[in-house]
Amino acid sequence: MDRVNIGNHFDLKASVFQAPRRGIYSFSFHVVKVYNRQTIQVNLMQNDYPVISAFAGDQDVTREAASNGVLLMVEREDRVYLKLERGTLMGGWKYSTFSGFLVFPL
Repeated sequence: MDRVNIGNHFDLKASVFQAPRRGIYSFSFHVVKVYNRQTIQVNLMQNDYPVISAFAGDQDVTREAASNGVLLMVEREDRVYLKLERGTLMGGWKYSTFSGFLVFPL
C-alpha cells in the first residue's frame, strides 16, 4: 500500500505528524477494536494534550469501529498523533487510519 507523505512530516516509526507551518489543519482517524466485552478509547493528541476522542464499546460484537475528525489550529512544529487510552485494537494499528492536511496556512 502506498501512503502519501508529501514533505515527510509524518514520522512513520514514531507515528507522529510534525507541522511544517502554522495553520488550520484537518485531521481524521478510524480505528477497529477486537473482541467483545471491551471498550476502546483513542485520543487525537496535540503536543501531549488530548483534543478529541473516539470510543467503541458495544459488548455484543466481535469487531467494532470508531472514527472522529477535527479542524485544528496548529503551530509550526506542533506534534499531532493518536494515543490508545483503553482497550485493544484489531491487528494493533494495522487496520487503523490517520489522515491530516493543511486547510489554510496562517
